[in-house]
Amino acid sequence: MPPLRLLIVADDLLVRSGLASLLHALADLRVVGVTTTATAAQDLPIFQPDLLLWVYRSGDTPESALPIVVLVADDRDAARALPLLQAAPRFGLLLRDTATDVLRTTLHAVASGLTVVAPALARLLLPASTSASEDVQLTPRELDVLHGLAQGLTNKAIAHKLGITDHTVKFHVNAIMTKLNAQSRTDAVVRATRAGLVAL
Repeated sequence: MPPLRLLIVADDLLVRSGLASLLHALADLRVVGVTTTATAAQDLPIFQPDLLLWVYRSGDTPESALPIVVLVADDRDAARALPLLQAAPRFGLLLRDTATDVLRTTLHAVASGLTVVAPALARLLLPASTSASEDVQLTPRELDVLHGLAQGLTNKAIAHKLGITDHTVKFHVNAIMTKLNAQSRTDAVVRATRAGLVAL
């Protein structure tokens, strides 16, 4: 599988350089360019990234037809950024001090079709109607499968990882979605994150 192609968007030169250096060392990620908020739109056809990694600054409008992961300083910035992300095909919303391994997992999860919101932000930002019940009980195997979903894995990949059949994974995914009252795999992960059942 080829490395995930990233375009880093940040107005601070040191932040751009720091993120580029950090992620360049990871074999499964490839930083194809760095840019600023002012030139991001015109740089997309030049760099042709798979995904944007955007360091949010108050006043930014991180709208994108591509998957996007946005790093915010705090919950106030997250509240400002979230409405702008709803038009993206999928997105991630993390705090700037997120650990490298969590950022890496989130980038791949978003590129694979999941929406990822840091647990600390999900509780503040997601409307109550999307919350999972506090008394939702998942079996240990359902939790294993849920963690696979949160990592953006396919049913086949989860089955291989857990040593079970694809059919069994599908059964557990259906059970998870039913218990969480979720409409999709992505919705299940968001609800489970908010309920504290899984954390990226």
